[in-house]
Amino acid sequence: MTVELVDTAERTLQSQKFAALYAEVQQFYAHQMQILDAHDTERWTSTFTEDAVLELPFPSEPVRARTGLVRYVRAGAARQRRAGSRLNHWIGMLDVQPQADGALRTRCSALAYVAPRGGGSKVLYVCVMEDVLVRTRGEWRTAHRRVTRDDLA
Repeated sequence: MTVELVDTAERTLQSQKFAALYAEVQQFYAHQMQILDAHDTERWTSTFTEDAVLELPFPSEPVRARTGLVRYVRAGAARQRRAGSRLNHWIGMLDVQPQADGALRTRCSALAYVAPRGGGSKVLYVCVMEDVLVRTRGEWRTAHRRVTRDDLA
């Protein structure tokens, strides 16, 4: 009986730790996507490591490092302004896998939807987003992101 209680207590503690970590990662993504949708380029790129890699369906080459991320996001914001629309992101179905080195591998569904000025929102892309998150100076940051679109897979 004592062994069962110790085992149950240990499983409960591990479950509580994972639940706290999962909530922390959910909050990280909520924060990161809201910053992106607000076009706060510098704050958004600060959620990535200095040497981060972003693999997207387009462009064909990965976007590398924070300087590349800044250029990519600014160009996207300019396209949206010219089109008179706003792009928003939604993240769900999050899977978090802690790694032995302290990093996290995550996988989630991501929706990108457009909100045209004066019109209704519509889904543009349904994607899978796979990340490697690392803790830097006490904060989670994206070291590597791979986004695949369902319609191109």
